[in-house]
Amino acid sequence: MKVLIVDDEPLARDELHYLVEQNPQVTAICEADGVVSAQQVVDKEHPDLMFLDIQLTDGSGMALAERLKSRPNHPYIVFATAYDQYALDAFKADAVDYLLKPFSQQRVNDAIKRVAKLTGPSQPAPDQQNQQTNPRLSLTNDERTIVLQKDTIFYIQTQDGMTTVWAKGGHRVVSKQSLTGLLKQLDPAQFIRIHRSFAVNLNMVSELQPSFNHTYQLTLKDGSKVPVSRSYVATVKQALGMQ
Repeated sequence: MKVLIVDDEPLARDELHYLVEQNPQVTAICEADGVVSAQQVVDKEHPDLMFLDIQLTDGSGMALAERLKSRPNHPYIVFATAYDQYALDAFKADAVDYLLKPFSQQRVNDAIKRVAKLTGPSQPAPDQQNQQTNPRLSLTNDERTIVLQKDTIFYIQTQDGMTTVWAKGGHRVVSKQSLTGLLKQLDPAQFIRIHRSFAVNLNMVSELQPSFNHTYQLTLKDGSKVPVSRSYVATVKQALGMQ
């Protein structure tokens, strides 16, 4: 299932992204920060489900939902907002669910389950366990396929629709494959997401330092420094064996 998250607050998108990617039925996650960018993503990516905030900087999420419902093959809408007074209007706009901030993993999973029932049975997923235990990772780059040993990877970064894998020996591979898709091929005991734009090889971590606004920074064995966003701090500390 392809999911689009629409919210004009980066931290809110970050936190919801984390909860959504924990659900095994989700295969891809897109993001937008407003009505205009959401419309562009819908036209280009054709998501199955949209988590939509109501009050956005450049317009109304409710108005966007009303416009989309008249289109064939429109995404199912789940409103994700801090305001409870729009619930009746939301269901008039054919919303599947209405989530109030702060979100819980259970409520997010329930919303995804509702949409999964509406979209019908999905195709069998690839054998992720075999992918994760394979010591090699294949990355498509233009017309080439570059193969890396997974244990040589330091970290992975996504930016502007491109994903960069940084590995030993100064290797830097850029691919159009999504960070979410690559993480499904990596052992979750070794590779974890630490930010909406970064994932790291835990075996390459040498130091964790506090940063500003309750965030942290990881220093890797090659001297690289990568950010840990606030919503991932607890996960990172647990993965590193910290109390």
